Amino acid sequence: MDGAAKNMRETIKTYGSGLLFAVFVGFSFLGLKTMVQYANALEAITYRYNFAFVALLICLLFRIIKVDFKEKPVFKKAIPAASFYILFMLLQAAGLMFATSIESGIIFAIIPIFAAFLSVIITKERPSLLQTVFMMLSITSLIIMILFGATSLHFSLIGTTLLILSSLSLALNNVLMRYVRSEFKAMEITTVIIIEGFIVLNVICLIWEFTKGNIGNYLALISNPTFVIAGIYLGVPCLLVSAALMAYMVSRIVALKATIFGNLSTAISIVAGVLVLGEPLYWYHIVCTALIITGVIGVSSAGSKHQ
Repeated sequence: MDGAAKNMRETIKTYGSGLLFAVFVGFSFLGLKTMVQYANALEAITYRYNFAFVALLICLLFRIIKVDFKEKPVFKKAIPAASFYILFMLLQAAGLMFATSIESGIIFAIIPIFAAFLSVIITKERPSLLQTVFMMLSITSLIIMILFGATSLHFSLIGTTLLILSSLSLALNNVLMRYVRSEFKAMEITTVIIIEGFIVLNVICLIWEFTKGNIGNYLALISNPTFVIAGIYLGVPCLLVSAALMAYMVSRIVALKATIFGNLSTAISIVAGVLVLGEPLYWYHIVCTALIITGVIGVSSAGSKHQ
């Protein structure tokens, strides 16, 4: 009985983490819309990591979180896994410079397919037929909802290529986090992601600003309270906490199950636009959201072939 109760608590914690992850990421568009009013995409991403880095340092200083990298293959395994998360954000920002949000939503909807394919190759975890059916239900419903809400369709070859590479990077990151789960705790992987991203993005951003003569403007962003509030939300709950939640999920369930929560976050962002920004609510929002949730629950509850 104690074992069953413990398993139930672990299950609740795991899928509760997935739901919290989906909510944080789903509402992140509000912060992004605010930040891009004052900064370009590269500056916005860099400041997200800056705020996440400061929050991480505070947590480490006051021992709110504890990490131990002694005798662990940080450079061999942790940094490569973290690098793909940073690459995902960079490619996403670059892709959105050429592609529309509709194109982005459709491409990111298929990340679970990439994750399922990479899981078979790297971790030897093969989804069951039932999981595949529910995954396709979630993906198809999300794509239909995006297409129904599109006023026009325009696809950019450069933007599409960058966004596909971005999706592959995120899927690979999730699978690699699953691969290194036995050697690194969730917060250790998250710490590597934040520190590496902080260093890499600031180097790239400062070089870019220097060549454009915008160093002063970049530094002045910190004096804008609206920008700072949006940046803190995107940096702390939407980056630091969400990365930890994803790492925690992947350490306990297969990458496909964890990645499918990304589709739920996209659906939440659309519904949040209706509730927060007063955007119109249509019948397909309700139907497709219900089908997406059904797909997420189906993938989560169906077992894999190896289990």
